[in-house]
Amino acid sequence: MNQDNTNVKEREDKNSTYFETSGSLTERAILVGLGDDREEIDIEYSMHELEELVMAADAEVVGSTVQNKRIIDVATYIGSGKVQEVKQLAEANEANVIVFNDELSGSQIRNLEGEIGLKVIDRTALILDIFARRAQSRTSKLQIELAQLGYRLPRLTGYGNALSRTGGGIGTRGPGEQKLEIDKRRIRERISDIRHELKEETKVRETQKAGRQRGGEPLVALVGYTNAGKSSVMNRMLEMVVKGPSAGGSEKSGGSQDGSQDQGDSVKRVFEKDMLFATLDTYHRRVEFEDNKAMVLVDTVGFVSKLPHKLVEAFKATLEEVRDADLLLHVVDVTNENVHNQIAITEKVLRELDAFGKPTLLLLNKIDLLSTEDHDTVMVPRAGMFDGYEALRISARTGEGFDTLFETLRGKVFRGHVRVHMLIPYSEGAVYSYLCDHHHVMQTEYVEAGTLIEVELDSKDYQRYKRFEVRPDGLPAPGSGVREDE
Repeated sequence: MNQDNTNVKEREDKNSTYFETSGSLTERAILVGLGDDREEIDIEYSMHELEELVMAADAEVVGSTVQNKRIIDVATYIGSGKVQEVKQLAEANEANVIVFNDELSGSQIRNLEGEIGLKVIDRTALILDIFARRAQSRTSKLQIELAQLGYRLPRLTGYGNALSRTGGGIGTRGPGEQKLEIDKRRIRERISDIRHELKEETKVRETQKAGRQRGGEPLVALVGYTNAGKSSVMNRMLEMVVKGPSAGGSEKSGGSQDGSQDQGDSVKRVFEKDMLFATLDTYHRRVEFEDNKAMVLVDTVGFVSKLPHKLVEAFKATLEEVRDADLLLHVVDVTNENVHNQIAITEKVLRELDAFGKPTLLLLNKIDLLSTEDHDTVMVPRAGMFDGYEALRISARTGEGFDTLFETLRGKVFRGHVRVHMLIPYSEGAVYSYLCDHHHVMQTEYVEAGTLIEVELDSKDYQRYKRFEVRPDGLPAPGSGVREDE
């Protein structure tokens, strides 16, 4: 994106989802950034990302400017000369909102609005605004309102002028939108009420989680940068399991009402769209393979640079599946030139969630969009490592690499399974039925003492039914509960 004080032309790509709005774009924004070589991501990309965020909020970017300095002005964040430059840029382009790339204090917002005469919002308010627009479930709406109120509480003075002048707009809409002339006591009371409601929601999730844990099925969570293709990867996995890749199997819904796209009886897809933060709610899908092995896939909210800490805190309860997961599928857009920075940012958020360091498989998505030359440059190096992770190249659009993904995935999450022989007395028919329904029974032979089977099962059920274990010839195995005379 051009960093000079020039107009930003409307994108030529008319198919961009950022222009799919219900009405015309009424807010015209000037973007303001502060360059610092100590930042985790370069300022040019960060400003481009800010432009996409503004457009995702249904506003139009008409200009952009960056000041390179390390020392922040306490009163106005940028220098006084730059403030006047922004004011002139806004007047020249008929802008009505100024969007800063960093988080501002309430006094900085107030001072900037006084100098420029327009509404001023920061990156944090913008991201919260987008989350408010995307929220579907009761839980996500409560979480976003909590984050919005927590953000606005210390900024009441700064935001008062903006709301009284504009009546809303980007940075002010959503579940947390209220006239901020209300006193702090009422806001704190609302925060307390929301936290209580979220605790009740947590109890429901804990009950659901306990049921999954009792089933002993591994939990696999998809994580990564926003718009990297996590939901597309999940949908492709569900489709291929139903159609029967080399792994084979079927998909079963977890039973939650999550606004999924129902594509018939065979596949319950999760919502996917080419836009930032398309997914805010967690989606669970139980996948059962032909050999009776099963796992639970979880799709999660995407991350972004400078993700507001209060938002991470508010969503921690929803993202607890990431902490509980047996394996993380870290999806990245391999066509993005900042892919390494995006991996680092995702790692940073995972640390905040106490989920960093879990077993992880990196999925280099969108390889179908690479040119032949670029395709060769992102070949996974020797030993299949990329940025320190075991990595696979895939395309959610074409399905390339998904057979290998399934094979690798099964090898990791079902690693604890054991293959044994068991002799089930005819009087224990319920045990035999359970093993057939829940595990892979490979051989069955009816003998005088009962049903002799070869079965592959998880460690939990192996310990539960170890007493029936025998040698391949049907004789009792050491430590089993089967007697020689049975």
